Amino acid sequence: MSATENRRSIIVGLFVLIGIIILVAGILVLGGQQNRFSRTVTVTAVFGDVSGLKAGNNVWFSGVKIGTIKEIRFRNLKEVEIAMVIEEASRQYIRKDAVAKIGSESFIGNKLIVIEGGSPDTPPIEDGDVLQAATDEGLDAMMATLQTNNKNLVEITENFGLVSARIARGEGTLGALLNDTVMAADIKRMISHLNQTTANTAQASLALNQLTAKLNAEGTLINDLLTDTLVYGNLQSAVAQLQGITQTASALVTNLNQTAGKLDDPDNAVGVLLNDPAAAENIRQTLENLEQSTEKLDQNMEALQHNFLFRGFFRKQRREAEKQAESGQ
Repeated sequence: MSATENRRSIIVGLFVLIGIIILVAGILVLGGQQNRFSRTVTVTAVFGDVSGLKAGNNVWFSGVKIGTIKEIRFRNLKEVEIAMVIEEASRQYIRKDAVAKIGSESFIGNKLIVIEGGSPDTPPIEDGDVLQAATDEGLDAMMATLQTNNKNLVEITENFGLVSARIARGEGTLGALLNDTVMAADIKRMISHLNQTTANTAQASLALNQLTAKLNAEGTLINDLLTDTLVYGNLQSAVAQLQGITQTASALVTNLNQTAGKLDDPDNAVGVLLNDPAAAENIRQTLENLEQSTEKLDQNMEALQHNFLFRGFFRKQRREAEKQAESGQ
């Protein structure tokens, strides 16, 4: 055998060896992905729609790959059963009451099964268990929601266009407000008045603060009334005295009213004098008679003084009066 043939045989052998190595590596990699060389358990879940899920896709739990989808088969016209191969090492963390749902690796990535939930008090899954299936919203549901939102957005845009057109034509309150110059002027004046009112309110607040500071200053009447118990006690005493005076005045007014009522009563002397014209006329006549009698008595006394029988007596009275006057001086 020549050297050329030997070299060709060596090269062919190397290529065959490399091919065998690549084949073994591929088998090992694929077997590892399909869990062919590790202990596993098989569980199932039943869905109404698998949304493009395929055999060989991954199974995740808490964001970690724990198995693959072994088989997808129909149970009836409305149900699809999915068989999942779960690693034995991960089985202890998945409970019998866990929920399986269909998800995606990314926004438009491959479909997969996501296992969620499970209470610590529930035993781990076993081979042949059936997990509860939950419907995931998924991309289709999201696209349907977006389509509905787009329709709503179109309707809102149309309505906004109609409202804008009405406003531009001056229809409605807002349209009148935007197109009526008189109303705009009124609103400007109102805002100006509001600004003035705000300024006045600020000034009043400042004046009130100053007044409060003065009232709280020591030595003022208000401060003494609020802080000095002696002044407060005196004020209470004065108020009590005023209340007593008021009660006395009220009683006095009541008595006066009663007296006034008696003056109008014709059953007493004062009432007769004030209200009976005949009695008043008799009293007037009596007074006139008394005046006339007094005048006549004065005349009689004067006549007696000139009478020779009483002249000595009156002279003696005058002398005694003069002596008393002199002694008094």
